[in-house]
Amino acid sequence: ERLTNLKIIENELHQKGFKNICGIDEAGRGPLAGPVVVAGVIMPADSMIEGVNDSKKVSEKKREALYDIIIKEAISYSVAIIGQDVIDEINILNATKSGVTQVVEGLDITPDLIIIDALEHIDTKGVPYESIIKGDAKCYSIGAASIIAKVTRDRIMREWDTIYPQYGFAQHKGYGTKMHMQAIREYGLTPIALMDNLGLFEQPTLAAHCVHVNDNDIKIMAQKHVCVAHNPGSNLKLASGIAPVIKMRN
Repeated sequence: ERLTNLKIIENELHQKGFKNICGIDEAGRGPLAGPVVVAGVIMPADSMIEGVNDSKKVSEKKREALYDIIIKEAISYSVAIIGQDVIDEINILNATKSGVTQVVEGLDITPDLIIIDALEHIDTKGVPYESIIKGDAKCYSIGAASIIAKVTRDRIMREWDTIYPQYGFAQHKGYGTKMHMQAIREYGLTPIALMDNLGLFEQPTLAAHCVHVNDNDIKIMAQKHVCVAHNPGSNLKLASGIAPVIKMRN
């Protein structure tokens, strides 16, 4: 019954003639470190994957399993990863909106309609969209997109945990937990810190203990397909400004 209810809005849209409906959602607008990840997915009209829901309501283990099922069944899906340098430059909301545009451009199929979780004034490259408050808990495709976004971001944060294990990124994924805040106070900021979201800290003091990415870090992250670049005469940093959209299909 829960899954049937999750399909009500989309079934009505299909009946109105919208064939390819793309659900879009994001993960990572609230953390103190790490990227914001936006995902979009077009699912078959008759798709009924048990367990699809708002990613926050699904366990990490279950999300990982659902991720594989969703991308296998998807007609098309696309993911955009926006790093901390862009987020700090244009703010988290605009970074998310930029990710939405990149996701639309990355789809193999132009959708007839986009349904998105509570975002307005976005560039969807001419594709009509409907903004639905709490859409990830109300719409099947948005819920599926939220799982893709969350799993993608969690994997990125687990990779960063291998470089900075003292911060506990694998546990809190960059969110402002007590563990994360204590690590920042003790060790300083990492290159993936979101300065915009760190306003509650005394940044000058922390900056004095800033952790730099070294050459070994760059090799590790390159092997794991995380886009990085060298800033001559300075430290190595995430280069999200040139990070490609991950374009994928079934």
